[in-house]
Amino acid sequence: HLELLNTMTHLVILRQNLSSGNTSVVSGREATLECIANARPVERLVLSWKRNGRRLASGVGVFGRRLTLFSPSLSDGGVYVCEASLINSTTRPAEARVHLTVLEAPYFTAEPKWKTVTEVDKNVDIHCLAKGVPSARIEWFKDAVPLSKLANPRYKVTAATGLTIRRVQPADAGMFQCFAQNAAGEAQTYTQLVVTSVSPSFALRPSDLTVTDGNSAIFTCETSGAPKPAVSWWKGSQLMASGTVQTPRFTLLESGGLLIQPVRMQDSGDHTCAAVSKDSSINATATLTVWSRTFISVPPLDQRVIKGTTATLHCNATHDPRVNIRSEGCVVSISSGTLTISQTWSGDIGDYTCTVTSQAGNESRSARLEVIELPHSPRSLSVSLNDSDSRSVLLSWVRPFDGNSPLLRYILELSENNSPWKVYMSELEPAVTQVSVGGLTPARTYQFRLCAVNQVGRGQYSSETQRLMLREEAPSAPPKNIVASGRTNQSIMLNGLLRGYVLRYRLAGLPGDYQEKNITSPETNYCLLSDLIIWTQYQIQLAAYTAAGLGEYSTAVNEYTLQGVPTAPPQNVEVTAVNSSALRFTWNPPPQQFINGINQGYKLLVWPEHSPGDVTVVTITPDYPGARLGGFIVGLRKFTWYFGSALCFTTPGDGPKSSPTLVQTHEDEPGPVGHLSFTEILDTSLRVSWAEPNDRNGIITGYVIMWCVSGSEVNVSCEERLLSNSTLHYKVTGLTSMTSYTLKVAAMTAAGRGVVTISTISSGVPPELPGAPSNLVISNISPRSATLKFLPGSDGKTPISKWIVEGQVSAEEEWRVLYERENREKDVNMLEIPDLLPFTQYRFRMRQVNIVGSSPSSAPSRMIQTLQAAPDTPPKNLTLVTATQTRLSLRWAPLPASEYNGSPETIGYRVCARRAYGRGEERLEEVVGGEVSGVGGQNREVILEGLAEWTEYHIKVQAFNSIGAGPWSNTLTAHTKESVPSGSPVNVSAEAMSSTQLLVTWSPVPDMQRNGPILGYKVNYSVKDSGEPPSVRSVPGERSSSVLLGDLLKYTLYEVRVIAYTALGDGPPSPPCRHWTKDDVPGPPVRLLFSEVGLTSVKVVWQPPQHPNGVIMGYQIAYRLDSADPMRFTTVEVGSTARQFTVSGLTGDQAYVFKVTARTAQGWGRAEEAMVITTERRERPSPPKKLFVPQGEVRSRRLRLHWIAGASGSSPLRYYSLQTRELPKGDWTTHSADIPHNNTSWTVERLKPFTSYKLRMMASNDVGDSNYSRETDTVTTLQDVPEEAPVILAVKPSTTTSVLVQWQSPNEGSVNGVLVGFRLYYRELLVNSTPTTLINPNLRETRGAFSCGLDKKHTNSQHTHTHLTLNHNSSVAELKRFKRYEIFMTAYNIIGESPPSEPATLYVGEAAPSLPPESIRVLPLSPNLLEVTWDLPPPHTHNGLIQGYKVHYWQRDYQNQTEKVTVVFVPDTRVRLANLTCYTPYLVTLSAFNAAGDGPPSEPRSAKTLQAAPSQPSFLLFSEVTGWSVNVSWGAPSAPNGVVEGYRVVYQPTQPVQGVSRVVAVDVKGSWQRWLKVRDLTKGVTYTFSVQARTVSYGPAILSNITAQPLQGTPGSPMEMSITKSSTALTLHWSEGDAGAGPVIGYVIEARPSDEGIWDSFIRLLPPSSRSVTVEMDRLRSGVGYEFRVIAVNHYGYGEPSTPSASLADRPFYEEWWFLLVISLVGLMMVLMLVFTLLLHGQNRKSCTSGKQVSTVEDSVTLDNGGFTALELNSRTLNSRSSFLKKNGTRSPPRPSPGGLHYSDEDLCNNYNNGAVLTDSTTIEKPTDMSGSEVTDSDYEDDQHPKHSFVNHYMSDPTYYNSWKRQPKGLKGLSPPYAYEECASADAEPYYQTVVTQHSAGGAYTPAGLPAHTHTLPHTHGNPGTNPPGSRTPITGFSSFV
Repeated sequence: HLELLNTMTHLVILRQNLSSGNTSVVSGREATLECIANARPVERLVLSWKRNGRRLASGVGVFGRRLTLFSPSLSDGGVYVCEASLINSTTRPAEARVHLTVLEAPYFTAEPKWKTVTEVDKNVDIHCLAKGVPSARIEWFKDAVPLSKLANPRYKVTAATGLTIRRVQPADAGMFQCFAQNAAGEAQTYTQLVVTSVSPSFALRPSDLTVTDGNSAIFTCETSGAPKPAVSWWKGSQLMASGTVQTPRFTLLESGGLLIQPVRMQDSGDHTCAAVSKDSSINATATLTVWSRTFISVPPLDQRVIKGTTATLHCNATHDPRVNIRSEGCVVSISSGTLTISQTWSGDIGDYTCTVTSQAGNESRSARLEVIELPHSPRSLSVSLNDSDSRSVLLSWVRPFDGNSPLLRYILELSENNSPWKVYMSELEPAVTQVSVGGLTPARTYQFRLCAVNQVGRGQYSSETQRLMLREEAPSAPPKNIVASGRTNQSIMLNGLLRGYVLRYRLAGLPGDYQEKNITSPETNYCLLSDLIIWTQYQIQLAAYTAAGLGEYSTAVNEYTLQGVPTAPPQNVEVTAVNSSALRFTWNPPPQQFINGINQGYKLLVWPEHSPGDVTVVTITPDYPGARLGGFIVGLRKFTWYFGSALCFTTPGDGPKSSPTLVQTHEDEPGPVGHLSFTEILDTSLRVSWAEPNDRNGIITGYVIMWCVSGSEVNVSCEERLLSNSTLHYKVTGLTSMTSYTLKVAAMTAAGRGVVTISTISSGVPPELPGAPSNLVISNISPRSATLKFLPGSDGKTPISKWIVEGQVSAEEEWRVLYERENREKDVNMLEIPDLLPFTQYRFRMRQVNIVGSSPSSAPSRMIQTLQAAPDTPPKNLTLVTATQTRLSLRWAPLPASEYNGSPETIGYRVCARRAYGRGEERLEEVVGGEVSGVGGQNREVILEGLAEWTEYHIKVQAFNSIGAGPWSNTLTAHTKESVPSGSPVNVSAEAMSSTQLLVTWSPVPDMQRNGPILGYKVNYSVKDSGEPPSVRSVPGERSSSVLLGDLLKYTLYEVRVIAYTALGDGPPSPPCRHWTKDDVPGPPVRLLFSEVGLTSVKVVWQPPQHPNGVIMGYQIAYRLDSADPMRFTTVEVGSTARQFTVSGLTGDQAYVFKVTARTAQGWGRAEEAMVITTERRERPSPPKKLFVPQGEVRSRRLRLHWIAGASGSSPLRYYSLQTRELPKGDWTTHSADIPHNNTSWTVERLKPFTSYKLRMMASNDVGDSNYSRETDTVTTLQDVPEEAPVILAVKPSTTTSVLVQWQSPNEGSVNGVLVGFRLYYRELLVNSTPTTLINPNLRETRGAFSCGLDKKHTNSQHTHTHLTLNHNSSVAELKRFKRYEIFMTAYNIIGESPPSEPATLYVGEAAPSLPPESIRVLPLSPNLLEVTWDLPPPHTHNGLIQGYKVHYWQRDYQNQTEKVTVVFVPDTRVRLANLTCYTPYLVTLSAFNAAGDGPPSEPRSAKTLQAAPSQPSFLLFSEVTGWSVNVSWGAPSAPNGVVEGYRVVYQPTQPVQGVSRVVAVDVKGSWQRWLKVRDLTKGVTYTFSVQARTVSYGPAILSNITAQPLQGTPGSPMEMSITKSSTALTLHWSEGDAGAGPVIGYVIEARPSDEGIWDSFIRLLPPSSRSVTVEMDRLRSGVGYEFRVIAVNHYGYGEPSTPSASLADRPFYEEWWFLLVISLVGLMMVLMLVFTLLLHGQNRKSCTSGKQVSTVEDSVTLDNGGFTALELNSRTLNSRSSFLKKNGTRSPPRPSPGGLHYSDEDLCNNYNNGAVLTDSTTIEKPTDMSGSEVTDSDYEDDQHPKHSFVNHYMSDPTYYNSWKRQPKGLKGLSPPYAYEECASADAEPYYQTVVTQHSAGGAYTPAGLPAHTHTLPHTHGNPGTNPPGSRTPITGFSSFV
């Protein structure tokens, strides 16, 4: 938008569509520019649009505000100007500008074909170019994966062509997608790349199978190749399946596999998979073994056995003899296929399955076992009087359980007036459930009982019926023997209303007063007596009282209080030492009255004087006959002071200890002396030294030393010396030289000599340190031990005294001593290492010790892992966290990882819960390691569900792994909470006492189902099938067993259920008991009306009474004139089915009164009366009028409706009907259909609180119904208290004094108003108290122990906290630590509170830590080890006792895949994270945890592991293979483990060449260059190449062999090689030779100077059609001769070269004959002149000297090769440059035999591998022949020769290469023979000749002036071949000679 604003004088832009002034639009999409301006006067304002100075008319809207570009194109872009001006005004127009840019979506200018076909190792271009505005960005995908993620170096994307794939591989096949995107949109295209010409190969070979007859067999055979190979399957010579042939049962799968279905025995044998392609085929064979199927031949049969007997089930199987079978039965183990079950009972009834399991199939067969037993007793036996016969009664019962055997009969017994039971009926039919018992005597009482009989026998009798008295009858005979005597005239006993009980108690058997306790509640049936004496018998009595006084006391009950711990220690305790390791205790028992229970025995305790925590305990069984008791403690330390004490204990625990007595054990012989050693060893003497014994066992009195010649008798040549106790060395003299002696040293105490220490030594031969053991071999590995075999090292000229085995758990841990063994045997070479940890990785090393000391450690053994074992220790600290009615939450401290003894994934815990007192079966709950806490084996909590309520359990836990289970922990006793009863009262019955009363009786709830103290019963009763909620009658008291229900409907079938309740609520109802009330006279008939009325007759219609109160037997119609006598009616009686009657003979236009009455067996009931007028003028009534509801008469669930009656329609109104509609969307429903006609108001019941209604009515008369009245105004009922309570979801500790409560709101429909909030109540629970649910909210006022924990107001110590309904959690703070609390909630509105929720209990005092650990540091220690250290969280955030820490760690970018966790327990604040990936960044977080849970995690800390040696390169390939060179390439290591700094390439012939085996190493610096051209190979020789990558050190090498010769299929030599020369250029000619196995794809030109021996690439790669090439002369070195040759290239590689051309050069002037002639003449003249001068000079000297001859002798100079002196130029760097442009490689002049030369690093050539500096180059010649030296020449060497010179001409002339004849004698001493300098290396690397390269700018060499043709040959692996003699090339680095 553009905006303009104007005052009277100028215009201003108000608003424009882009504040920046720039906008863009996509081409083709409509765009609108809007400009809003304002000015005065507005009618003169004109808006116009311009673009590029030109006014626009098209697209301008009304008033010019909008400019619309309907289909903008690129040409529409530019600056748009909105101009606002006033007509006829000089005011300067206002302008607003916007720059519009038109964008264009991408479109392709070049697209690939939908399918691209190429061959392996070819390059392929996929073209994809696109344009758009702005420029489109192109992104490539392969199979929907971006190429950037694939990171394939062979994929190259260029803007000019698209995608280039170099050296296509089979894996490159797939779908390539090209996406072009810019801001305007995107476009896409694709192509499918198909790769051909791939030989078939197996991706997955078939493997041997073993199957069972009849099953399916699938052989796998997956192949690859292009085109896809055809797969077929053969068995021998028979074709089983192929793409065209299918044999029955044999199917060729799409993957190439073979499906045999079903398998038959004849299918056994070899099956071959053959894959055939166009050029080759492959096959693989697998064996199929078929087993006979295992089946059950003798199945088990159904059986019926009598309870308590033995049942036997037989089961046998037939199987293939080659397999083993295993039979399994249910519950009971089997023997030889037979299942035997002894002592059968009802729990054994069921189906038993015999399962045979084998490798050849499984089968199961089942049989039914029935256990029959005696029938149960009949239930609900009831008796009632027979109304028709006063001398008989009616018995009924419920059929009992028949004991799994049909009932045969019932036996009925009776007892008359408490007389003994007698059989009354012995053959009652089993089908009857009621019987009439006759022949009884009136006015007598009877009881009955019944039992059932089946084929097993007679069952138990039922419960006796209530005693029933028969009705009295008139005497049947007169009285006899009448006797009379005077008595009082009245006797009455009045008990009154029970008010309570008085309980009195006293010590039993002792005189004394009773103590009394008043129990004021008559419903209470228990009482707790406290503050009693421990283990004392009391006498207890109970009496009830009323207002009138106390009743009689019950019979006394005697009971003991429970035992307590003793309160006095044993008396007269004496402790004496018996010997050096035993103490004797004697004592008297404590007084009996202080034992406080049954004496279970005594505990004797001793502890060292200075180690009070090291207590030894011995338990002694009490010995009652003797007054003085005694006991011993043995195994104590010798000559040590101990404290001794004793105590007495009972079952509850230990009593106090006696006063400690200090006593010392006796002195004993000492232990061996320590550190026996020898010094100053001479021929006749030596010095012996030792240390005091570690175990002195007394006071050392001296030492004894003995020595004798080894092997001699003791008494012949042994000597002995006694020394003082302060002497620790002695010089032994008088020895014989070179003699072996045995020396013995022992310490002495008063008890005698101690253990002798023996050693052997030779005089004159000083002992040495022993050598290290070697050849460590580990065997016999078990969970806790391993056998170590070794080769002992040298003994150091003295016997080995000890073997020491050290172990290392992992490579990062320190070595520690695992086992030491004294050497007491000869020739020890094996040790058993005990006390190892199961499932732990170890490696071992050894040391051996002699008298001098310890040897060095041996080389470590291989790493082994001990086997798994069951855990050794149980979980500790088993505690009860929470308890509910049916659930116990338990927690324990998990085992440390070091105690798993197995894989962490298999560790788990098993919890055993068993009812106390032996009731019920054990219940096991397994908690398997895994993801409960995120850590395998770290589960430390379990919830036991489904337990019995109000029951005590004994709980224990054990750890287990895949091997087995560990020991059980200590037993924890826990009690589930009180709950509602789980059972109902039994034997519920009802009896009608009248037409409105029922007597309900019941028996108590069984004990096992009470789940707490029963507070009373609730009797629910309702009319059967009425749909109305039942009425409830509460009966308090546990002993209540009956209630009389009144105000019932008459003659109505009631359903009665009885419910028991506890403090927590109601139990389940009992099964319904149905009973009729007695009948009575009926109520009046209803809906009385007159459907037809005439002048003389009327038709009366009625409906049966609403309350018939019995069976309707008929109706009576009575009528009279209204004006007649009201007592005189005409009556007519009709049957019970009649519903209408026509009365005729009436008088017209008269009013008649009609009455209709119903009759039952009890008589006529009340009449229904109505009036009718005999007339024919009648009509329907009018509806009621003016319906209204006064607001004051509206309640929450009812209201009062008022109305005015409408016209009756000349027929009396009969009734009204009322309908209600619930707003807003409810339908009209009939609420009341029989409102009396004479009412004008009505109370509408059964409404919903806080609900809006509308009401309407209609009236009914004899004619029909009126229309409905007008609706009332909307009436809304009042609010009521909520019906439902909120549900507490969770109560979690927040801090140590606060908890977080979470809840769920009640159902919205149950709120009954506007929910104001919630109230939370809590109270502290005392120890062993039972949580109690409030029955209604008002109880909080009376109990006082509850308080609301969320309120800000305080009233009468009550807290009320209000929450909005949106809140569903809140915190309760300021609670007491280490207390249990009970919490419940209510919802409330303005009316009141809902019922309370179910209470929740929790323990306050522990919460998860609120902060993570501090000062977390993560440091790398090694390539796969990080060390994490931390400090504790602040103390105030611990929220309890911190148990440990959880350390989570993961690779930085792969958290989901690599996250792990380890648990560290206190007090450790350091952990090492091992087995990490090298040189990888990790993130680490820590959290502390305690018993309440885990604290928050810390912020992640980052650290990176250190570098390590890399893995081997991923591949090693060869290309461009010729007879003298090869191009070596390799892949980066798959695991670099750091920054790759370079590579080392080492190659050598597999066999010596001419007796010399040369090893050459080339170091390639940097990680980017992964290729090397090697040029100094010998044709036909097979070489081994190895490549290593280097980071901080070298990694493992990858090896491969290659033979230096053209590969099979390469072209032959080009023919007819020739050269023509002009003044400026050379032209090379050749003709085509043999093309080989494939077409020629190009030619390579090689050249070499005539003064060098190595061919180098000169031009590559010429097109295949080339037959000549021209070379400019300026590219060649002047004065140097050259040879050329041509090599043809095809897809198989480089072929044989052509015959070299003749040497061709441009000869300089100094090579011309005339120049040489002139030089020779000049030289000759100079020589002659020199000779002449010397002769003259000699003659002069001779003439001047008298008789003395002086002669000067010079070394002769030999001229070799044309008279040039052989001079050695030492320490000169060769710096000559080849005529090649960037010639790769540096040539050195030939060198003499290495015997007379010294090679230094300075002699190495510069620029190896195209600018790569050769820093260390050495040739290692293997000792087969040291006659020559060789050098490695690389494709990238660069000679740096100076410009052409005279000297260089002769340097490079090959005729002077071998001119080494001799050297001046003065030079011979300059270099010693074979004095090679070696490269010092800090690493223990192999010694190689090394050539180090640096990064160069390029790869392939390209001659100047020619285009760079890139051609890649297929990678070829060489084959081993013979080793013909090869040429020797000079080594780089030797000095030049002229």
